[in-house]
Amino acid sequence: MPPAMTDQLDVWSDPGLDGDDQVTVDFLLPTGIYIQMDVPRESTIQQIKQMLWKQAQAYPLFSLLGEIDSHIFECVNQAAVHEELEDESRRLCDVRPFLPVLKLITRNCGRAERLLDSKIGVLIGKGLHELDALQDQEVKDFRIKMQRISEEKMQRVQTMSWGEWLHSCFPPQIEAGPFEDDRNEGDIKITMHYNQSQVQTCILRLTSVQMHTCVWEVHSLFKIILVKGIKVNADETAKVQVRAGLFHGTELLCKPAVSNESSGRSEYVWNRTLEFEISICDLPRMARLCFAIYAVMDKVKKQKSTKNHYPIAWVNTMVFDYRGQLKTGDIILHTWSSFPDELEEMLNPIGTIQTNPYTENATALHIRFPEYSTHPVIFPPFDKVCVHKTAYRAGRGGKKFHIELKEIMERDPLSQLCENEKDLIWTLRYDCRENFPQSLPKLLLSVKWSKHEDMAQLQALLQIWPRLHPRDALELLDFNYPDQYVREYAVSCLDEELSQYLLQLVQVLRYEPYYDCALTRFLLERAQTNRKIGHFLFWHLRSEIHMPAVSVQFALILEAYCRGCIPHIEVLKKQVEALSKLKAVNELIKLGTIKAKNKTKEAQLKEAMMKCLRQTGFIETLSDLHSPLNPQVLLGGVNVEKCRYMDSKMKPLWIVYHNKLLVGDTLGIIFKNGDDLRQDMLTLQILKLMDILWKEANLDLRVVPYGCLATGDRTGLIEVVSSADTIANIQKNSSNMAAAAAFNKDALLNWLKDKNPGDALEKAIEEFTLSCAGYCVATYVLGIGDRHSDNIMVCSTGQLFHIDFGHILGNFKSKFGIKRERVPFILTHDFIHVIQQGKTGNTEKFGSFRQYCEDAYLILRKNGNLFITLFALMLTAGLPELTSVKDIQYLKDSLALGKTDEEALKQFRQKFDEALRESWTTKVNWMAHNVAHRS
Repeated sequence: MPPAMTDQLDVWSDPGLDGDDQVTVDFLLPTGIYIQMDVPRESTIQQIKQMLWKQAQAYPLFSLLGEIDSHIFECVNQAAVHEELEDESRRLCDVRPFLPVLKLITRNCGRAERLLDSKIGVLIGKGLHELDALQDQEVKDFRIKMQRISEEKMQRVQTMSWGEWLHSCFPPQIEAGPFEDDRNEGDIKITMHYNQSQVQTCILRLTSVQMHTCVWEVHSLFKIILVKGIKVNADETAKVQVRAGLFHGTELLCKPAVSNESSGRSEYVWNRTLEFEISICDLPRMARLCFAIYAVMDKVKKQKSTKNHYPIAWVNTMVFDYRGQLKTGDIILHTWSSFPDELEEMLNPIGTIQTNPYTENATALHIRFPEYSTHPVIFPPFDKVCVHKTAYRAGRGGKKFHIELKEIMERDPLSQLCENEKDLIWTLRYDCRENFPQSLPKLLLSVKWSKHEDMAQLQALLQIWPRLHPRDALELLDFNYPDQYVREYAVSCLDEELSQYLLQLVQVLRYEPYYDCALTRFLLERAQTNRKIGHFLFWHLRSEIHMPAVSVQFALILEAYCRGCIPHIEVLKKQVEALSKLKAVNELIKLGTIKAKNKTKEAQLKEAMMKCLRQTGFIETLSDLHSPLNPQVLLGGVNVEKCRYMDSKMKPLWIVYHNKLLVGDTLGIIFKNGDDLRQDMLTLQILKLMDILWKEANLDLRVVPYGCLATGDRTGLIEVVSSADTIANIQKNSSNMAAAAAFNKDALLNWLKDKNPGDALEKAIEEFTLSCAGYCVATYVLGIGDRHSDNIMVCSTGQLFHIDFGHILGNFKSKFGIKRERVPFILTHDFIHVIQQGKTGNTEKFGSFRQYCEDAYLILRKNGNLFITLFALMLTAGLPELTSVKDIQYLKDSLALGKTDEEALKQFRQKFDEALRESWTTKVNWMAHNVAHRS
């Protein structure tokens, strides 16, 4: 590679392609001595320290240094914070100091603990010193509790037999519930012990306070004081206003309170009390206080828009702290400036309760919670709530009410309840329990959470509510159901199918206002007893740790997991290091392609990539690791000759591995850097679920749910499906002209004939028919767009499958305002040609295909509520095409929820005929795509 290509790379990203594998490092010694040395990039920290020690012997005061093991290096890392390099097995090129400067410092006591802390910090991507520095008692308490539990867990692991350990780390594919096998001495004891520890902690605190006041004894109206707004970014001529609302989930507990209008600098808007029309005694435990700061502009004449309120910032906080104590005193909330669409009154209750960590430029809101009693005001514990309930038991409703109730309960989760319906549900709540237990979400939406008597009644009823199927219980983890006892009940129902819904369970951690909650404990317990669940929990959390709203929360959970699964640390560390190496190669390729203007330089760039992958440091890091896509797959060495980079904007790497378990077999992985894979990951998860539901109904449609995993900020991996090719390549290879290739109806069938000679062809066509039916239905229901011949593939054995899910839920691409995709799903004549075995009149085969489609559609309809729930739980993930409930409405329409099966089937048949009738438009689009991408 020409030297100019690497000029812009830092000393750590440059993999020494010019032959220079050394870097000049400045060393600062405790004796005040400064030494400069050239050291190999690939050296370990331990090797570098030994080199330095040998060099330092020639300098004055060397004898004052003492033993070599009593010192460690410190550097400023890529996050611009000081990091002590306790783990001296790491290579310098993996440490990547911000500047090539290493400071030698005296090692403090507790080396083993510090070494573990260092490894965990590097592994999770956030130094534990950052958590240490937080002046937050909740963080400290959570870490202490989790560390104690983890230590007990590791002590038990050390006493396990080899077989017990193997079963613990790698349980059978059919997952057992967390407490089924050792009910008397397993995890449930830990949980009970943990809760007992928590009670003891509370008692210790209460003995120092001695007295407290129950919140139900305080009948004053709730109020807060707006002390001051700091750095309110508003026009000086604008008037500033603050709106505050009390919410339980998305339910507004009372009318919002609004400050006076005034200039942002005026005391007229600040140092004012906002009073709410709700008594302290009626505040639910999970009440949250939501603020919106906005500018009020005078209406301009001739202005068409009537809008004169412009949002500036928002922020949320809980009314009770994590110990159940009503907040008092002053608090400064650093606000968020990005507003979600369609916010009512600019309040954002679904937003995070964490304040903005980037405080330098954020508007700050200084508020004060007044005191209502001489003693702390405490929300009563659960047993007190149940004692408080009245003896009232709702009477049974008549037949008419039962019919009406049944109709309400059968509605989908997106359907709204009117006040009369809520009153009916609440009145007949015991009928709901006996006849419609799965209706619990609708009952919870009917509770008046601003009346503590109703809340107490609900808590009592919850104790006798039948156990729900995990698929029904998932909905209770949505933001609409914040009550901690409801969420504990939901978690108690999640014994099965955890892996299938882990993606959503990680996302709904965002809805948990406190670090210590039932869902966090459940995920940690299951992850620490099942290595596969632990693997994916780690990556789902780590891939989003860069997001400010969840950074601390996810770091705390990751730390707790690592402390409870210390043997897993090295396995995960190897994967993290491998991904870092692949990212360095990708950045090298991107920089090189900017400068490469001809085929010769592109060839040089590919050779440079291979040279990089052959380096010792890369070979060691990239070889012999568990695949992040599937921890049960062992990746051997990299087959460098077969590796390449792909010709798309972000230059994904196509990495080919030797399969360590199957000699001679290879495994392909695509590394992406610059693309958000989370939407693809969600779509593939739903496709896998569809496959499970179809198989449960004895319909196997040969779905190919290949692996996809987001591993960081716009980085991730995709599994390569072996022995498969795109429709575009199959067509292209059958024609000399790109424009004509899309219209060659024999190309696909001939390709299958070539891959499946003789009797194997009939089996391949059956595979194609079944998979084509599955993907026709799936892409229609999910509204998957941008379907061209480069993102539909076929395996050599016949299975058709789709890739690249950048557009879902009906977000179809358009050009010049005209939709490019006019069909509900892809069903071209060359597909039908294969299904009919190349015989135009083979209506029997086509009739079977059509029946597969209809059966598959009806099965998905029966599980429509589950699909809506899974997408709803992802609303705060920040996916580009899943930002509001309106996006999920597409699923309700495509599944025809609310209609009878006959009506829905009629609608689907119309869509099927439309896809068949308009398939020529697909061929035209494919022709345009082929010409554009082959020119």
